[in-house]
Amino acid sequence: MPSPTPSLVDPSRLLTFIDRFANVRVAVFGDLIVDEFIHGDIARVSREAPVLILNYDSTQIVPGGAGNAASNVAALGGSAIAIGFTGQDETGRRLLETLRPQVDVRPVVRPKGFRTPTKTRILAGGIHSAKQQVVRIDRAATPAVADGDRRALRANLLKAAARCDALLVSDYGGGAVSAPLVTEAGKLLRRPSRSKSPVLVDSRYSLLRYRGMTTCTPNESEVEQLLGIRIGDNTRILERAGRELLRRTRSDAVLITRGSRGMALFERDCRTVHIPIFGSDQIADVTGAGDTVMATMTLALAAGASFLEAAMLANYAGGLVVMKRGTATVTADELRNAVRNDRG
Repeated sequence: MPSPTPSLVDPSRLLTFIDRFANVRVAVFGDLIVDEFIHGDIARVSREAPVLILNYDSTQIVPGGAGNAASNVAALGGSAIAIGFTGQDETGRRLLETLRPQVDVRPVVRPKGFRTPTKTRILAGGIHSAKQQVVRIDRAATPAVADGDRRALRANLLKAAARCDALLVSDYGGGAVSAPLVTEAGKLLRRPSRSKSPVLVDSRYSLLRYRGMTTCTPNESEVEQLLGIRIGDNTRILERAGRELLRRTRSDAVLITRGSRGMALFERDCRTVHIPIFGSDQIADVTGAGDTVMATMTLALAAGASFLEAAMLANYAGGLVVMKRGTATVTADELRNAVRNDRG
C-alpha cells in the first residue's frame, strides 16, 4: 500500500486529539530505570593504555524505561501514575525526585536492598564538537524481591488502574512485570465510553507472553529477534512478521517502528499502512525514542483516535524526539507545531 499522504489523516482531527490529552490519565507500569549521562571533554590519550582521558564536566540523571514513558505522558499533557520498583539507594531517591513534579510516584514500591537499575553513558567530545557516547555501563536491578513487596506492587497497580483511562506497560526485563498481572489490571481500567480502554505493552524480550492487548509498538530489531528472521528492505517478510505478531499476541493492532524506514501499522482485516519517517533521517539520538512513541500512542487511543491517527501522532513524536540528545521528551506544543507545519 502506498505511503499515506496528509489527506488520509485530517490534521485538524489530530490537533483535537492532542487537546484531549489533558483529560487522559495513564497508569504506567514497568521497570523504572535511571539513565545517567556523564559528560567530559577529551584531554589526551592515556600513557597507561590506548584510551582517552576525559576531564569530567557534569552528571545528568533522567528517568529511563517506564520512568521515561511516564515523563513523556506528562510532557504531552496527560496525567501519569508510575507503578514499579525502585531502590532506597541514592539513584532511586534521585529518580523519584526527578519524576515527582510531573508524575504521581506514590504507588512506587521501594524494597529494602533493591538496587535501582542504572544505565550510565559516558559522553566525550572536544570543546567545539558535540559529545559522543564512548561507553555504557549497565547496573541491573537486584533480582530477588520479597513476596510482601510484590503483593504491595500488585495492590498499587490495581488501585491505580481503577482510576485511569489507559494502561501503558514498559517491560525491560527487570522482573517487575508479568503478563497475568497486566491482564488483571487491564480489566479494571475506567471506561468513559463504550470503547475499550487501551492497554499497550512495550516488552524488550517477552512480547509474545502477552495476549489480548490493544496494541504494541516493537522496533524492527526486536521483531527480528522474537521471530528469528531478517527483515531489512524485504516488505514481504515485514508483512508476514506483522501478521504473525497480530495472530500470536491477539492484539487489535501492531505498530512496528523501523528507524529511518518509518513505521508499519498492522490491523486485523485491514491493509498494512506504511508511514514514512517524519523529519530528517539525520538522527541525533534514539535513546528512549520507543518510550515517546508508546506514550503518544497510548494518549491518542485513550483520547478517541483511530489506530492510524494514533500512529501518525506517534510518528510525529518519534521524529521530534530522535533529534534531541539523551533521554528526552516531546511536549504537546511541539507535537501541535509538527502537525501544523507538516507539508508531507
